[in-house]
Amino acid sequence: MSKVYRTALDEDILLSIEKPERYLGNELNTVKKDKTKIDIRFAMAFPDVYEIGMSHLGIQILYSMFNRREDTWCERVYSPWVDLDRIMREKHIPLFALESQDPVREFDFLGITLQYELCYTNVLQLIDLTGMPLHAEDRLYENKGAAASSGDSLQEAKLGEMPIVIGGGPCAYNPEPIADFFDMFYIGEGETVYDQLLDLYKRCKKAGATRREFLLRAAQIEGIYVPMFYTPAYNEDGTLKTFTPDPEHPELPKRIRKQAEADLSTAPYIDRPLVPYMRVTQDRVVLEIMRGCIRGCRFCQAGMIYRPNRVKDVDVLKKQAERLLELSGQDEITLSSLSSSDYPCLQELVTYLIDEFGKKQVNIALPSLRIDAFSLDVMSKVQDVNKSSLTFAPEAGSQRLRDVINKGLTEEDILHGAGEAFRGGWNKVKLYFMLGQPTETEEDRKDIAHLAQKIADVYYEIPKEARSGKCTISISTSFFVPKPFTPFQWAVMYDPGDYLGFASTVNHEVREMKNHKSIRYNWHEAYVTVLEGLFARGDRRVAKTIESAYRHGALFDAWSEYWDWSRWTAAMSDTGLNLAFYTKRQRREDELFPWDFIDCGVTKKFLLDEWHRATHDGTVTPNCRENCNACGAMKYGCGICYDMADGKPVPRKNHYQEWAKAQEKIKAEKKAQFEAEKEARTAEYEAFREAARAEAEEGAKA
Repeated sequence: MSKVYRTALDEDILLSIEKPERYLGNELNTVKKDKTKIDIRFAMAFPDVYEIGMSHLGIQILYSMFNRREDTWCERVYSPWVDLDRIMREKHIPLFALESQDPVREFDFLGITLQYELCYTNVLQLIDLTGMPLHAEDRLYENKGAAASSGDSLQEAKLGEMPIVIGGGPCAYNPEPIADFFDMFYIGEGETVYDQLLDLYKRCKKAGATRREFLLRAAQIEGIYVPMFYTPAYNEDGTLKTFTPDPEHPELPKRIRKQAEADLSTAPYIDRPLVPYMRVTQDRVVLEIMRGCIRGCRFCQAGMIYRPNRVKDVDVLKKQAERLLELSGQDEITLSSLSSSDYPCLQELVTYLIDEFGKKQVNIALPSLRIDAFSLDVMSKVQDVNKSSLTFAPEAGSQRLRDVINKGLTEEDILHGAGEAFRGGWNKVKLYFMLGQPTETEEDRKDIAHLAQKIADVYYEIPKEARSGKCTISISTSFFVPKPFTPFQWAVMYDPGDYLGFASTVNHEVREMKNHKSIRYNWHEAYVTVLEGLFARGDRRVAKTIESAYRHGALFDAWSEYWDWSRWTAAMSDTGLNLAFYTKRQRREDELFPWDFIDCGVTKKFLLDEWHRATHDGTVTPNCRENCNACGAMKYGCGICYDMADGKPVPRKNHYQEWAKAQEKIKAEKKAQFEAEKEARTAEYEAFREAARAEAEEGAKA
């Protein structure tokens, strides 16, 4: 007899909501276990809609890693879309996991991935729909609300009576704005101490420990932060004065050290990739080729918090690619990293994938490429004859500002790369920039349009007969948001009207360009930017505003159709929050930040030195492969921070002065080469045109 598949939602509900397959589970390669034979149930949640969460690499890695344990069953949860959210509240249907369709309230852990700040109200949605109290402090006791109304004494909750709510991901590097809602945070990469945490939970639960007792012991595991044991105090001007662990527990660490996986080649990875039955944002196999970035862009949080740069062995990647494609049946594989061009064995890996899977009609996606000849050569091998658009991120229009942000990309690089692409058959280019960056001027903004015009000029220098149709250059600008653990964490932000004014400057300048019909321009939502800035550098006091906005109906704030700034202004008014204090205030260089209790590897001194380099003279810092800049990440004992000598890792040294001298010579040589190539191309094009005219004249005579 076939087993009946049980769903948490009845048929009438499934037929009344949009995309019911979001909530059914049972996708290819899902893990099912007998819950009577396991000790730990872990609900892995993504606080956004199914299509977004199913595309998240980190969840798939942890899903496989946890389910390798015989004593643990990891299941998945995604934010119910607004239609089902309403029904669940009306009919009192609790949040449920996809695999078992059981209520999440019955689980041991609710793990929430914090990928971007605008999901914070969805975090509250997930906790709220379980039926648990929103605040971690209230989850320490049994029926705290009933006890308060009856006057009975509070009873501490036993471990296992409701899930431990744990957060992780990039936004956990400043967890304070949402600290009140979480029992704990995992700071760093999940491959290192999760097994230690789960083993501790299992022992404590078996011993009958209370929830508080477990949390206190968990707080002593490196990388685990339990907010309720740490207290912030503030100065009269509102800035953070102190941030201290509970003095009654001297065993608590004063700083929480980020976790980093030293060897990606042996680290856990996806066993059997989950394959959805509906279209999701990234419906393909994902192969992580390296972690971290060598570049050091001063605005980029990921480039700092994921240091040191570590690469995965190419032979391991080949085997993983073969297995993942075989077990998923997918027809596309993407090579994932912050800067794929910097993977040392990219050429070998791409060639292997083409040779092995090209004949099977498997496409290869290469995001995060730089605009250089090597990247273009690789791209030309993996894209179809009908070339799709190329995407590059100069981030700033002027060379001065690109040096300020340490982009490490010259105008010659950009124009040379665009020219190579156009001559290789591409005719569509997407360019990404940021507005509102430190030291930015009106001329810097106008230079975005000027750079697009120069790229168009490069295209139209090619003889008409040799072009691939009409050139299209798409410009997209976002507004800069200062993030923790970056050199720009000291930067000020602007009002929404200012940001829109910056975009208007670019838009007006684009219309003045000679080839304006070939240039398209769009920009980001300004009010969303300001809210993101509030959350990014907020402190624990911001939690009240987030909760108030949630009570006002804020949900899916990253989705334009549900974004409502008025809910947030009402929440700020209700809670007395001064938005300008968090966004527009110039921070002191010696100010204690809400996230300073985290040791992310990169030192605050290094970040401050980089801030000075940016704001004083726009000095470029070499990338990690060119020179060790003593950022602090060497403490992890792995990755690019070390060279191999006689088969042993040796710490790299700082040779900045030698590098700077060499860079000046390289710049001069590259500029001379660019000018020489430009002259040669001009002569070549003139000869091409002359030959075409002579041929036309001969034809006319005939």
